[in-house]
Amino acid sequence: MKTARIPLLLCALLATTTAFAQDTQETDSPDALIATVNGVAYPLDVFRLFYMERLQGNQGQNSPEFQQQVFDEFMGLAVASQDGDRRKLEDDRNVVAALQLERMKIMSNAALSTMADEVEPTEDELKTAYDTVKAQTTRAEYKARHILVKDEAEAKKIIKQLDKGTDFAELAKKHSEGPTGKDGGDLGWFDAGQMVAPFAEAVAALEPDSYTKEPVNTQFGWHVIELQETRKAEPPAFEDAKPQLTALVKRQKIAIKVNEMREKAMVELNEDVVKLKDEPAETE
Repeated sequence: MKTARIPLLLCALLATTTAFAQDTQETDSPDALIATVNGVAYPLDVFRLFYMERLQGNQGQNSPEFQQQVFDEFMGLAVASQDGDRRKLEDDRNVVAALQLERMKIMSNAALSTMADEVEPTEDELKTAYDTVKAQTTRAEYKARHILVKDEAEAKKIIKQLDKGTDFAELAKKHSEGPTGKDGGDLGWFDAGQMVAPFAEAVAALEPDSYTKEPVNTQFGWHVIELQETRKAEPPAFEDAKPQLTALVKRQKIAIKVNEMREKAMVELNEDVVKLKDEPAETE
C-alpha cells in the first residue's frame, strides 16, 4: 500500500469548489473510493466525512503533514475495524447498542438539518426575535486603563502615588509592562467577558472615575485598574444580525415541531423497566 504521495492528492480529492470541478468529476461520484484495504473498499465519501471531523478538531489548520496524519489514522481505523469484523464483534451486546445509538444520532441530525432547510422565517418573525433579544440585552461595557507590573509591592507603590494625585497615564507610561503602557494604559471599550475573571470582577466592582485600592492579580501579573466610563452594550443593527436571528428562529421552530412529534408519538412503555409514578388523587 503506497501512501507517500497521499497528501499531495488530498486537496484535489477533498475540494468542493468549482475551481476543481473539472479535476474532481470522477472523484465526486458516490462510487469513488479512497482505497481498498485487504480487499475491502472504502468510499471516498466516508473518508471525506472523517477528514472534515478531524479538520474541525484541528481548528481548520490544514497542511500536507496533517493530511498524511489523518489518512494514516483512517487506515488504522480501517484495519482495526476489520479485526473487529473477524472477531464477529458486531454481535456483541454493547456494540449492537452503540451502533443503534449512533444511527439514531445520525438520522436525527440529518432530519433536523432537513427541517432547517425547509423553514423560512418571515421578516416579521425575525423582527420579533430581534426585539426580544434587544430587550434582554443588559450587558455592560467598560472603558478603562491599567498599569501592569511584575510584583504586588510595586503595584502598591503605584496606588500610593495615585492617592497623592499623580496622573494615571503618566504612571502607566513609566511603569506598565503591558502593551498598552505606551498609550497610558488605555484599554478602550471592552466587554467584561473579554478579560480574565479577576480583572473583570475588579472592573465591575469599580465606580467610574475610580481605581482599584488593592492590586489585582492575574496570570499576567499585578494590575492597577482605573475605570473611566461604563455603558450598556448596544445590540447589532437588525440587518447585521439577520443571519443569527434566522438561525435562532429556525431552532425555535424546529424545537416546537419536534415537541409536537413527541406528543403525537405512540409510546408503549415497558413497565417492568419504566416505573410510572402514581398520579396524586384529585381532591375536592
